[in-house]
Amino acid sequence: MNFTTIFLIQIIVTMLFSILAAIYDVKKNIVPDSLNFSLMAFGLVSNLILSLISSNIKFILASIISMVITYVITYLLWKLNMWGGGDVKLFTAIATVIPSGININFLNIFPQLSIYPFSFSVVINSILVSFPFLVVFVTHLIFKNEMFKDNIDFLFNIFNIESLRYMVNSTLNRLIPVKDLKEGMIVNDYYFNNEHIIELIDDIDGNLKVYKSNRDDFKYYFKSQSAGGITDREMWQLKIMNAQDLISDDISIKVSFPFTPAILFGLIIAVVYGDVMMLFAKNLFLVI
Repeated sequence: MNFTTIFLIQIIVTMLFSILAAIYDVKKNIVPDSLNFSLMAFGLVSNLILSLISSNIKFILASIISMVITYVITYLLWKLNMWGGGDVKLFTAIATVIPSGININFLNIFPQLSIYPFSFSVVINSILVSFPFLVVFVTHLIFKNEMFKDNIDFLFNIFNIESLRYMVNSTLNRLIPVKDLKEGMIVNDYYFNNEHIIELIDDIDGNLKVYKSNRDDFKYYFKSQSAGGITDREMWQLKIMNAQDLISDDISIKVSFPFTPAILFGLIIAVVYGDVMMLFAKNLFLVI
């Protein structure tokens, strides 16, 4: 088995795992850790095999370095609410399998190398292709909610600022029973006065955070502090607090955008064409 065969297997396996992740994300709004960790393990093992075959440590070393750097960068972006924790792990897994650009001299696969690791090209491509996905996603939710059905006049005032604000709020936020909460859901501002709630949330030290309120009727509010949503422990704590009448039966959540399909397309573009931003900059430079 030569290097080209192993490289091709790495690309195919990464594609297949990314497709599975996208299916899970769209259908269940979560990417299983087992899937991401399995891909990471495959990346470490396959690159270790490359190092053993070539008697060169660079393959496994590049895999580990790419894995760590990608995790740190995407984790920081997760803290800025750009995507969920499952997306961070998927980016990290991709970086572990394919730490740098690969040239395969058949099937017309020639990813153009950039000045940074291959996974960064996937990240950049994913962000760029996510915008059309987001437009389609929001449009689907708007018509699914049938907000124009009983109010045709609203359709003709759709570009009014107030109409747009109402449309976004009613589409991307949803009131659900606390008993229906699931891990990964993003909780909107929940206002309260009972200081015992603060202790219960702080004891978990998860993704929910308590803030002081500027409203006159409530002293505090809590919400998810990142796109990762609530943890399993936080989900059960909220359900217990509801059973104890500490919080109401309903809670507002954000309708999360499944970002994994954008990662899949970002990966495909990176493998076939390279970094979209680098290609654009190169073409712009040639035009100028």
